[in-house]
Amino acid sequence: MRSLLRRFALAALIAPAAAFGVSMFATPAEAAPAAVQEQTLQTEITRLTNTQRTTHGCAAVTVNVRLTAAAVDHSAWMAQTGTFSHTGSAGSTFVVRARAAGFARPAGENIAWGYRTAAEVVNAWMKSPGHRANILNCKATTVGVGAVRNAAGAPYYTQVFGF
Repeated sequence: MRSLLRRFALAALIAPAAAFGVSMFATPAEAAPAAVQEQTLQTEITRLTNTQRTTHGCAAVTVNVRLTAAAVDHSAWMAQTGTFSHTGSAGSTFVVRARAAGFARPAGENIAWGYRTAAEVVNAWMKSPGHRANILNCKATTVGVGAVRNAAGAPYYTQVFGF
């Protein structure tokens, strides 16, 4: 009888929630939304970028919300279209995208695709002369980072620096 009462009580708790479309149990995706994982990647990429900059004699860059918006938008476009390019929607460049986001003095852009961790991305950029030059441009003072996953879960990264 007690078992039956417990089941009834549990059903009484779950049924109203289910009636309103509320789940009592989070799926793994709901427990750790992709946006949180992407934000964590963006923060870690910035931290590792600043580690490289300070190790090589440059000042750390600060995060700029406008550059971040431009970076996230470009990463989202690449993820949605499956395009991996510095040339974006309607032929846009990083300068056009940064200015459209309200940032007047963009300095450079790094992109990457498919790396699983922030460390892998920053290490790859540091091994590429052009990307390394952007990271170690001591005149840059700000950065925005975008990490967006496509439908299959592959991450696309954009890092935009500004003066």
